[in-house]
Amino acid sequence: MTQTTESPGAGAGAAPSFDLTGRPWIQVLRCDGSQDELSLCQVFAQADDLRRVVGDLATQEFALVRLLLAVAHDALDGPGDIEEWAELWEDPDCFAPVQAYLEEHRERFDLLHPLTPFLQSAGLRTAKDEVFSLNRIVADVPAGEPFFTARMPDVKRLTFAEAARWVVHVHAYDTSGIKTGMDGDDRVKGGKVYPLGTGWAGGLGGVFVEGATLRQTLLLNLVAADTEALDFSAGDWPAWRREPCGPGSDGRAASGLRDLYTWQSRRVRLHHDADGVHGVVLGYGDPLAWRNMHGREPMTAWRRSPAQEKKLGQSPVYLPLEHNPARSAWRGIAALLADRLEETGGAEAPSRLRPRILEWVARLVTEGHLPRRFLVRARVVGVRYGTQQSVVDEVVDDRLLMPLVLLHGQDPTYARQAIAAAEDADRAVRVLGDLAADLARATGAEQEGPRSAARAEGFDALDHPYRGWLAAMAEAPDPFEHRNTWQRQVRQTAGRLGDRLIAAAGDAAWEGRIQTDTKGGTHWLNAGLADVWFRGRLARALGDPGPSASPDSPGSDDSAASTDDGPPGPGPAGLPEADHTTTAPEVHV
Repeated sequence: MTQTTESPGAGAGAAPSFDLTGRPWIQVLRCDGSQDELSLCQVFAQADDLRRVVGDLATQEFALVRLLLAVAHDALDGPGDIEEWAELWEDPDCFAPVQAYLEEHRERFDLLHPLTPFLQSAGLRTAKDEVFSLNRIVADVPAGEPFFTARMPDVKRLTFAEAARWVVHVHAYDTSGIKTGMDGDDRVKGGKVYPLGTGWAGGLGGVFVEGATLRQTLLLNLVAADTEALDFSAGDWPAWRREPCGPGSDGRAASGLRDLYTWQSRRVRLHHDADGVHGVVLGYGDPLAWRNMHGREPMTAWRRSPAQEKKLGQSPVYLPLEHNPARSAWRGIAALLADRLEETGGAEAPSRLRPRILEWVARLVTEGHLPRRFLVRARVVGVRYGTQQSVVDEVVDDRLLMPLVLLHGQDPTYARQAIAAAEDADRAVRVLGDLAADLARATGAEQEGPRSAARAEGFDALDHPYRGWLAAMAEAPDPFEHRNTWQRQVRQTAGRLGDRLIAAAGDAAWEGRIQTDTKGGTHWLNAGLADVWFRGRLARALGDPGPSASPDSPGSDDSAASTDDGPPGPGPAGLPEADHTTTAPEVHV
């Protein structure tokens, strides 16, 4: 069990302390594959020997990385421009100033400080002096049935290290809903505060860039202050350099990156004894609207909101583009590479903005500070809330290894072909789903179940190949030929899965059945005809008409055959996927 320590030089009975600058609390993965737990000072001192931060959940890792970035930005007071960033990149001891900075602010990093506990409000209490279960801050406690979970439904106690990690997480991802009001908060009505939204990061489709080491990761996400796409303020400070928060909110806006990375969306106070934390007081803190924050928040893609534009009478209005748990990161690659690829002619704002953190990395490539062949991992992290944002339904965690040539601002060719290749896969999988539905119709069975299963199998089969194909783009001299190679692979994979579906269809599907349409006409469908339709659709979906694609075959609509490099057809990550069903004209008996 982690023990507290008394303040240096203090006698018996002094206030307990858990100094996060010196006590281990951040879980890390070392480059040799071993795991460890380090203090803030150790993390920065050993960053070049660490692979990454490890969280209890992916969202906790995202929140901790943002905390480390806030420390680095503030300790280095920059970087002021891209040349200053380049000096940090070349200097193996670039984080040396962080040690003195942490010593200077050490008191504010004490988890148990009696007056300024880390990211908490001293003396926070409800009118009835209630102390709540730690379930309120531990996000991986199941909300429903407790089966297949590493935690029991009720968290009785946390070590100080665990509690510190969850305090960081609760500010970023706490659920919404009605919460108990804090004494002294003027928003309290009848002992409660009504929903004010999730923590700030909970509304984001979180994206950051991973390097080969934690040092690289922090530097790649350390945006210089001369970046045009982001607003920087002289008064931008992290939470520990501001006055401690009281129970209410002053309604202020965020001042910049350091403020957003440590935004106090909640009011928290841990209850503890000498052996650990056993309870918590938790209430609403500072709410923050997500609308048009693309100039401040770099770690999410953005989408235009026609509904908000109409409501507010202004344009454009951008909201964060949240991740869809049903879609892998590669299927939403358009969201990561958007806005610079849209042909707006300057007359209309883009419908999407890619994460400004990727815009920053693109600038590093364009200005020659990183080679075009450099590979980075785009880490995708987010949350899907349920029941009016009062519970966590799913956590999104994915990585996409991308060559920086995709982000090059002056040459969008590679990015366009990467998006088009994801569309190739999407169209082929839809055709595969149509085949499964046709085979089900041939036996009189329900269609949507087989269609969904076939599509899921198709995307699973193409997931690893696409990721490998994308990474290989770094060495591809011709992006168009590279895409042609991908189309051949998609055609082979989809054809093989289609063969398997047809082989498993059974005698009833081969015999077929007469069907009656809504107009009273009779039609025939069997496995053989479904196979012919499938081959024609697949050929057109991948831009090769082929001998079986006659004008009378099904699925000959223009949308299925389109292979242009304009704005992508499939929705980006975070947007609902459009339901697409190729309606096959029936063959009359």
